Amino acid sequence: MSKKAIFYIVFFVLLSAGFMGYSGLMIKEDSGEFFGKEKLPVLGSPGHTVQGFTFRDQEGKSITQDHVKGKIYVAEYFFTTCTNICPVMNKNMEKVYAQYKSNPNFLILSHTSDPEYDSIPVLKAYAEKHGADAKNWHFLTGDKRQLYKLARESYLVDDGHYTGPDDFVHTQWFALVDGEGQVRGLYEGTKDKDIEKLIKDIDRLMHE
Repeated sequence: MSKKAIFYIVFFVLLSAGFMGYSGLMIKEDSGEFFGKEKLPVLGSPGHTVQGFTFRDQEGKSITQDHVKGKIYVAEYFFTTCTNICPVMNKNMEKVYAQYKSNPNFLILSHTSDPEYDSIPVLKAYAEKHGADAKNWHFLTGDKRQLYKLARESYLVDDGHYTGPDDFVHTQWFALVDGEGQVRGLYEGTKDKDIEKLIKDIDRLMHE
C-alpha cells in the first residue's frame, strides 16, 4: 500500500472519530446531560409555575412577578422576631448572596411570615443587618393570605392550608426558581450541606 493511501486512511479515521465525538457531545447537550451533569428537575405537577404576586420590599418598592421574569432566584419565608431557625437561615442566605450578588440575573426574595409586625422600616433595618442590597435581595411584605398562598401553592415550601388570621407559616425550606418561574429545587436553609448544594445548583441553572 502506498504512503499516499495510508495517509488518506488515517485522515478519514481521525475525521470520523472526531465527528462521532462531536455528535456524542451534542446528543448529551440535547438530552440535558453535559459533562456528566443532568438538568435539575422541575418540581410540582406538570406545567407548575409560580403564580403572580405583588408585594413591597424594604425600600417600599413594588415587587411583582414581572420583576423576576427571566431571572434565577431563591425564595424563603422568615420573620424578624424569630429566634429559632430564621437567624440560621438568613446567615446561610448571606453565603448564597455573597456568591451571586454581582450577577444581574440573580435575586433573593425573603418573604415575611408576619406582615403585621414586619413593616417596611422593620424590614429595612433587618436587611441592613444582613448587608442586603435592595437591587437583588428583597425583603418582602404584603397581604398575609397572598404571602401564604404563594408559599404553599407556588414555592411548595409548606404543605398547610390557610386557616384564618391565626395561621402561620414557619418553614426552613428555600426554593430555587428558574427564569421561567419553575421550581427547580428545595433546600433546608439550616443545613450547610443543603446550602452548598444550592450554590452548586444555581451555577448549574446559570449554564443550562
